[in-house]
Formats: sequence, structure tokens, C-alpha cells
Amino acid sequence: MAKVEIFTTDFCPYCARAKALLDGKGVAYEEIYAPNGSEARRQATERSGGRTTVPQVFINGQAVGGSDDLHALERAGKLDALLAT
Repeated sequence: MAKVEIFTTDFCPYCARAKALLDGKGVAYEEIYAPNGSEARRQATERSGGRTTVPQVFINGQAVGGSDDLHALERAGKLDALLAT
């Protein structure tokens, strides 16, 4: 199974939506709390190529984007392949 990391904040509906998709697929993930101004947020921004929003999702170290991007991968039938590696 792939290593999945998701950088989130409190009260973020997009974070909840991304986690719900992963939970629904039975995917284990590491949730990293990343409020504005934190070291975790800086790392997420750097690793994602400059994206400053949350959630930021990484699969096996590769930035896949946020909630909309994760759901787009699912609709395109590409998410399961990424998660299987």
C-alpha cells in the first residue's frame, strides 16, 4: 500500500472531503496538522511546488494536489493505481 500524507487544518471542509474519500477507500494516511505560519505548512508549500492551500495530499512523496485534485483522480479511475504502489 502507498504511503499517503495529508496536510490539514481545523474546520476545513476540503480537508474533510479529501479524508472522507480516503477513509471510504480504506486507505491509511498520516494526517499532518498544518495551520498558517507553521513549519508543517511551510513544508507542504515547499513540497507541493508552491501551493499554499490545504489539504495538500502526497502519495509516495509525490504531490497530487488538494481535495478537488484527489477527487478528479478518482473520477478518472487513476487514484486506485496510485494507492496500490
